[in-house]
Amino acid sequence: MNNLTLRHRFVLRMGAAICSGVFLWLSWPPFEIAYPIFFAWIPLLWLATNVTHTRRFTFYVLMATLIWNVCTTWWIWNASPPGAIGAIMLNSIFMCIPWIGFHRVYKKGNKQLAYVALIAYWMCFEYIHFNWDLSWPWLTLGNIFATQPTWIQWYEYTGTSGGTLWILSINILLWQVWKTRKKYKHLLCNKYVYWTIGSIFIPFGMSMFILIQRQKLVTDNYSNKKNVVIVQPNIDPYTEKFADGTQKDQIQKLIQLSLTQIDSNTRLVIWPETAIPTKVLEDEIKTNEYYQPVFELIHTHPTLTLVTGIDSYKKYTDQDTIPTSAQKDKFGNYYDAFNTALAVDNNFTLPVYHKSKLVPGVESLPRWLYFLSKWFEGFGGMSGTYGTQLEPSVFPDFQQHYIVAPIICYESIYGEYVSRYVRKGANILAIITNDGWWGNTEGYQQHMLYARLRAIENRCWVARSANTGISCFIDPLGDIKQPQPWNTAVAIKMSVPTRKIKTFYTQYGDILYYTAVSITIMMVIWALYNYMNNLRLKKYIKNTT
Repeated sequence: MNNLTLRHRFVLRMGAAICSGVFLWLSWPPFEIAYPIFFAWIPLLWLATNVTHTRRFTFYVLMATLIWNVCTTWWIWNASPPGAIGAIMLNSIFMCIPWIGFHRVYKKGNKQLAYVALIAYWMCFEYIHFNWDLSWPWLTLGNIFATQPTWIQWYEYTGTSGGTLWILSINILLWQVWKTRKKYKHLLCNKYVYWTIGSIFIPFGMSMFILIQRQKLVTDNYSNKKNVVIVQPNIDPYTEKFADGTQKDQIQKLIQLSLTQIDSNTRLVIWPETAIPTKVLEDEIKTNEYYQPVFELIHTHPTLTLVTGIDSYKKYTDQDTIPTSAQKDKFGNYYDAFNTALAVDNNFTLPVYHKSKLVPGVESLPRWLYFLSKWFEGFGGMSGTYGTQLEPSVFPDFQQHYIVAPIICYESIYGEYVSRYVRKGANILAIITNDGWWGNTEGYQQHMLYARLRAIENRCWVARSANTGISCFIDPLGDIKQPQPWNTAVAIKMSVPTRKIKTFYTQYGDILYYTAVSITIMMVIWALYNYMNNLRLKKYIKNTT
């Protein structure tokens, strides 16, 4: 490197950054070649050893993360070009923060501690990205194995945080193998070779062992004759779904598709997100004219429970506590709008669940970013913030056979949040989504594939109803059953056994993320302590001289 010109150094370093971004993209769903992820970060680790200035190093990291974000989530552009630019740029910048922290530790000479810091900082970043106002965990590293469920059956213990730890560890170990290659006469004398081999193949072996042990979750209970019907109506969200005068026709279409599959053993029917597109006051659902055909369907088939997405709102009076999400109408009255799941059965109690993990910009926008609201109006939501509920809730069916987790769209990428439904007794995960806003792109494919991870983590069947596709069933091992083509109106049916177990992950959640956050906090406190000591020392030296 010392003999190269500045121009050649820049080209070489840019090449490394580009390679990292491309490897990350090629590893990502829906591509089924996940193995490049195990060396995708190595170019950035090489850059850390060859770029001493943190600002320059950050520039190269930003190039890598920008390529990764653009190539994997470019499809946001189809719904909102400004929203796509904002999401991609912000996420790329946020991803640089763990690497900046790593580089600062690395420059101080403690290389081993720096690698620990990189893992802790990155996992802490992912944890924050699951939980703050601009939450966008779409590119959580552990999501990458959604195309390879046989590799990660141990997600029932760790969730996606285990996948993130696995990826970062192997990248660091492979880099150590390369970095120390000249110190050893033979490759097999290098201790890092054995650690790398163990880190790669032990998780594979564990996954295959667990897979064999869990086969009964799929093969048992097929004597169960109760079945679930999923409807995919294929209604264009831009031109038809929310157009005035089309609501009754849409509801009839949903009913007719349902009737093609409903039989005497059907206990659950699932319609997609906002399947009933008319806005309704929650206190008036029973009397709303658009809902009467739905109630008639249940009267005709009294053993059914229908779970559907609706567009609801709630008004507040002067005596109510007004939540921060509430908006004012033109008369000055407060109300909350909700993206809602509704259960309809022969009891007609009509329980609702309000979507709580909202899409940033589209359904939720921090007040300090309200000036951007116009950018997101075309991205399948509204300008402003939807109301939410504090805890997930479940829908038991009339005969107490299926206890449904009503998971609305974006919520399905939050592993620990989904596990909270199961802790509350859910024995089937019903994902209702639109997925039509992005067109025929990788977006809806990635979204469907991520649902496989929720099935493995909780060892629970998934029934996924998507407006335009992909509707499907997913078994507790992550295998996809009856996937339906994009842009097709169809209904499908399957006998779905109910789950019997609670996994370690279901009960305890993201323990690895909590550990990483704890390590990060300790390292930050230690760094601040050293910084303050250095200031005192400098002050002492200055005073004594």
